[in-house]
Amino acid sequence: MATDLRPARLAIAAAFLTQGLVFISLTTRLPRIQDRWDLDELALSGVLLMMVLLAGVGSLVAEKLAPRLDSAVVLRAGLVLIAVSVAVLLLAPAIGVFVGGLAAYGVGLGIVDATGNMQAVALEHRMGRVVLPSCHGAWTLGGIVGALLTLGTSDVPWSALALLALLPLASAAAPYLARDSGVAATSTDTDVPWRAIVMIGLALVVFYTVDTAAATWGPVYLDDVFTAPEELVALATLPYLLASGLVRLAGDRLTEQVGAVRLLRVGAGIAFVSLAIVVAAPSWPVAVLGFTLLGCGVAVVAPLSFSAAAALAGRDADPATRQARVDAVVARFNQFNYAGALLGAVMTGAVGSSSLRIGFAVPLVLVVALFWLARAFAPADDPSV
Repeated sequence: MATDLRPARLAIAAAFLTQGLVFISLTTRLPRIQDRWDLDELALSGVLLMMVLLAGVGSLVAEKLAPRLDSAVVLRAGLVLIAVSVAVLLLAPAIGVFVGGLAAYGVGLGIVDATGNMQAVALEHRMGRVVLPSCHGAWTLGGIVGALLTLGTSDVPWSALALLALLPLASAAAPYLARDSGVAATSTDTDVPWRAIVMIGLALVVFYTVDTAAATWGPVYLDDVFTAPEELVALATLPYLLASGLVRLAGDRLTEQVGAVRLLRVGAGIAFVSLAIVVAAPSWPVAVLGFTLLGCGVAVVAPLSFSAAAALAGRDADPATRQARVDAVVARFNQFNYAGALLGAVMTGAVGSSSLRIGFAVPLVLVVALFWLARAFAPADDPSV
């Protein structure tokens, strides 16, 4: 790796890690948030719906800014917005202030999701090899730390948790990757193969349906269905993240050795079995085992999706317009993230309002589609799939 890319790679990894740590720190505290504001499953689903929709707005903002502004600038702005909003929602004296803080967090979430992936894609292109799985592995590592913090700080006052806001502020000062090729394009849609990109996007929808269901409703599932000890409900998320993180850290090499299509299909089989275990689990330790296997199965879907979409978007583009086009496409492609989050966070809760066993049947059914969608990840010159 070129020496001058190392600081940028560490900065990008730090942004992913910060995003994962803050997000999982919040979602693993959903049972406590429910109790604090007296929210039932349907009310919580409504609040999560608002956050996801506003995250989509944030991603659209990143797309609109892509032709004119460096993604590093927009990423820093998104991190600052997250810092402010996290402090507001954790220190909120009333539910209206909490909802306002969560709304602002949703916008910041979308901006950082989109621009973080723009940065990772640009790094991958400059290095000339697969690095997105390990970048997403940094997000997972942050999530692991966030889940461990939840386990270790179950009795900490909300005011102390507001210190989480310092992490995105620190990340905003990191040396991100600057755009290196000419003047940005004013039109980024020209010749973009959207039909092929949509096929890849559907796989991303399936992933985020599964991932958000596990991260958002897993702790509630253990708490409501099995009445697991409150201090242990984050175990729905922590083993899932540990398994996912290990696979993602090995994902760069696995993709090069096995190929994206085969890797995705094997993962889909593991994910189907693991979700069946979650739905049918007779006890909370068995459910935790299911969530752990699930992390292994779906770990590389998201990074390989962004990598494949960016490769299609940048094909045949001249150097002066390639990165601007890829940035805009990555931001729009990120909308598939929130479609999946809607299914995972909102539909799992809504369908499972009487029993979350039924709610987790939503990702169980959808994950089957990965067997078919995996073929969209094959190189254009590969006739075997």
